[in-house]
Amino acid sequence: MNIRARILGVILVFPILSTVSNGAELLILSNQGATPGVKELADGFSRASGHKVSVLEESGAAFEQRIANGPADLVTLGPEAMADLAKKGRVAGDSVTPFTLAGLGVSVRASAPKPDISTVEAYKTALLAARSIGYSRGCSGQHVAEGIEEMGLTAQLKPKAQLTGGGTGPVTFYLARGDFELGIQQSNIMVGAPGTDYVGPVPGIMNKPCPNSVALLKVSQQQDAARAMIRFMVSPEAAPLLRKAHEEPARN
Repeated sequence: MNIRARILGVILVFPILSTVSNGAELLILSNQGATPGVKELADGFSRASGHKVSVLEESGAAFEQRIANGPADLVTLGPEAMADLAKKGRVAGDSVTPFTLAGLGVSVRASAPKPDISTVEAYKTALLAARSIGYSRGCSGQHVAEGIEEMGLTAQLKPKAQLTGGGTGPVTFYLARGDFELGIQQSNIMVGAPGTDYVGPVPGIMNKPCPNSVALLKVSQQQDAARAMIRFMVSPEAAPLLRKAHEEPARN
């Protein structure tokens, strides 16, 4: 059975899903850390259901406007940010669903030598040897910093560690322009980023993945189709699509 047939089989069990002839148009507001997987899921759901699913990254005032007034149907965020939206009444509380985990990875500038990070000890050596290191202020950066602390390297690495952020791009944006020698962030964001080469995943217990959840926005005008999309995002058929984007299904 091919993947389209398998996905269609899952979707057909959802009686509230609109028919192909009355296909809905859904808009997912995706956080940066979930976007690669969300795009794969959106494409798979669209192909099988006939619904059009668009994925958009927004931040700041534009994000606030969307969740308050639309147009938008679903939102993906980390657990704490999602809980905050639920408290504010922006999402349907019963719809909040963990769906993906994104592990950490390491990249260097394009054509630069790739360090050995195959073991925790090798990773530690690579961090000490690097002239400069960059990681984000978000979930992945917090987990990188926790790992550095567990290895007893916080004081040694502090002078050469740079925190990225400010809405201008992922760690690979700064890495590609030469701001630092070694970049660490979620693998799903790093793989294939222009101007950089992916080294590999952070090894062993140092690789603490970042979770993301999806929820239905109360301003959605397509709530039936949006809820069906959520169910698809945690179905068995979603797993290979997430892994294609270097993510794993949430451990429910």
